[in-house]
Amino acid sequence: MATELKPSRSVATYGSAKSRSVLIVRIGAMGDVLHAMPAVAALRQQHPEWIIGWAIEPAWSALLQSSTDFNCTPPKIDRSDGRPLVDRWHSLPARAWSKHPFALSTLAEIKTTRRDLRRSRYDICVDMQGSIKSALVGRMASTPVFAGPEHPRETPARLLYTQRIQTSAKHVVEQGCELLSAAVGETLRPATVTLPVDPKAELWCDRLLAQTSLTGEKFAFLAPTAGWGAKQWPAGRYGAVAVALRQAGYHSLVNEAPGHRFADAVVTTSEGCAISVPCSVEQMIALQRRAGVVIAGDTGPLHLAATLERPVVGLYGPTDPSRTGPYMPGPYTLDRSKVRVLRHESSRTDHSRHSDPETGLMQISTNEVVEAALELLRDGQDKVKL
Repeated sequence: MATELKPSRSVATYGSAKSRSVLIVRIGAMGDVLHAMPAVAALRQQHPEWIIGWAIEPAWSALLQSSTDFNCTPPKIDRSDGRPLVDRWHSLPARAWSKHPFALSTLAEIKTTRRDLRRSRYDICVDMQGSIKSALVGRMASTPVFAGPEHPRETPARLLYTQRIQTSAKHVVEQGCELLSAAVGETLRPATVTLPVDPKAELWCDRLLAQTSLTGEKFAFLAPTAGWGAKQWPAGRYGAVAVALRQAGYHSLVNEAPGHRFADAVVTTSEGCAISVPCSVEQMIALQRRAGVVIAGDTGPLHLAATLERPVVGLYGPTDPSRTGPYMPGPYTLDRSKVRVLRHESSRTDHSRHSDPETGLMQISTNEVVEAALELLRDGQDKVKL
């Protein structure tokens, strides 16, 4: 039976003296992966010699490495200034598997993944997702220690852990640090994350900005889509924000998420003041590095901008910013120099994934968003972080 492990305790004999390889299981999505990274970055800083692996959806692996390294089987990379965080990543197309769970191709891929995880001979596996799916992946690694949260997102997952860890922090980034700290038997505090630099994406970004006459100019990056409707501020309001920013002298680029037509509606209502930009994860990283401000709901692009330490305006409704707000280095704080979080007092935390925008979210006015964005855009102290 699994035993509860407090963050202050070491894990059996797998503390700093003997542990040399750790597997992180955080499959997706973008924002959740980014929230797990400060803990892993802290582990990397304390133990640069350790082997760190990560099981992740292929769609998000670009957060860990450059796309030019995808040719290895099993995927393995050498750490460098451009790819500093992990030593290897394990492709885990869990979403595709769930669509065709009994297909021969799915079963073959699962078998290959299990083989590769076991061949890696990790000492510790840490489930930073807390789902049944992630717990099953962790079990496939067959590590001596498999740690997970005492109260995972999906309760049955806890039955698969050999060590269950009680966390007390409010913000999910700090919860991740408590979880990983207890698993490796050391104290870790959220560390600054350095995201990969992809040369092809940087070149693409330079060309895009040249074509739109934005080279060297501050611009707003709007990311209007969200994982579920209750978190999605209306397209017409994003369009109105773009109009107001253009009148103030700033252009707006709108992230065109795959499979969504929401960006088109933003562009249509912007009266030509916004430009729709489809981009990969690598390209989004490059583009956000140059953005003057990023405006989004509680979704991946907002947390990407915070990780890059770019100015952000976060629009919150059914999710609590004290738990999933933009997180920048150091203790969690809404740093007034780079972060504006807007949430109406009537909003109530609710993760029921309703399709319509949450009532409190609808109370956030266009003027509030424009005012917050202009404060950040006009901040002469801000520098583009390359």
